[in-house]
Amino acid sequence: MPELRKDPVTGRWVIISTARAKRPNDFRAETVRPRASSPNCPFCLGNEDRTPPEILAYRSNGSGPNTDGWSVRVVPNKFPALGIEGELDRQGEGVFDKMNGIGAHEVIIETPEHDKTMSELSEKRIEDVLWAFRDRMLDLRKDTRFRYVLIFKNHGESAGASLEHTHSQLIALPIVPKRIREEVDGARQYYQFKERCIYCDILRQELDSKVRIIAENPDFVTLSPYAPRFPFETWILPKRHECFFENSPTHVYENMARALKSVLLKMDQVLEYPAFNLVLQSAPLQENTHDFFHWRLEYMPRLVKVAGFEWGSEFYINPVLPEDAAKHLREAEAAVPA
Repeated sequence: MPELRKDPVTGRWVIISTARAKRPNDFRAETVRPRASSPNCPFCLGNEDRTPPEILAYRSNGSGPNTDGWSVRVVPNKFPALGIEGELDRQGEGVFDKMNGIGAHEVIIETPEHDKTMSELSEKRIEDVLWAFRDRMLDLRKDTRFRYVLIFKNHGESAGASLEHTHSQLIALPIVPKRIREEVDGARQYYQFKERCIYCDILRQELDSKVRIIAENPDFVTLSPYAPRFPFETWILPKRHECFFENSPTHVYENMARALKSVLLKMDQVLEYPAFNLVLQSAPLQENTHDFFHWRLEYMPRLVKVAGFEWGSEFYINPVLPEDAAKHLREAEAAVPA
């Protein structure tokens, strides 16, 4: 029988429709494997002049800016959703509100190698990508116009990727997105009632029951959330309470990269190289959420389509129990180090 499950933070309900359940290899989804390097790819080595001038690059050979020799490179998006220059100029038009489209939109090019997916990068290279996330967030939070920084990765055409070369994106916003506002408010209410972080309580309960745990290492827990919106939705959470990703202790980045690579490899093995979205959810920049918010990485493979019911009701229908998803991914553990 189908179940209705409630997200304990936001109060959002999802439908777990077990009658629609499938084995992992029954999903007919896009398989994403990159091709060999393209001379027209603006993210490939030697094509640095095809992007806007770099904001940040990690180089080990002393090469100059906007030349080859880099391992991770950050550039402004050539077609930005928001513009970096100007003032917000908030205005009202009767009952309506508007402001200028001010923000930052950047691309993190994760490797110069066109034919590599993120899962195929070494743990050290993935760690470098995470350091680039941190460095850009620390820089952008200095700009008082910005209230939130979202980092996300679209992998595969069905996940929204317009270029094949593996990369992530960063958008700094002058407002806090509605979903984050709901999470902050829900976590604050829980803290006011119980004087504990709800995410830390979730971690304790999940580690005790083990049924939705996929993997753990000394610093991070990987799990299937209790009320997932999508089949095989997976979270990576730090064991240490921390609301800002960019404030994470420097010594944990190695284990952060290890946890992320493990998830990517497990998903490739179980779901046969799916298209996916990866999202970094951190705390709003100008709010005191230290006591009750907890950052995380969310991995969401594109296995089902969001259609009219979901858009009209804001209910998600998930055909896979999170306990079953966790079990499938744990069983991939023999071939993939945790």
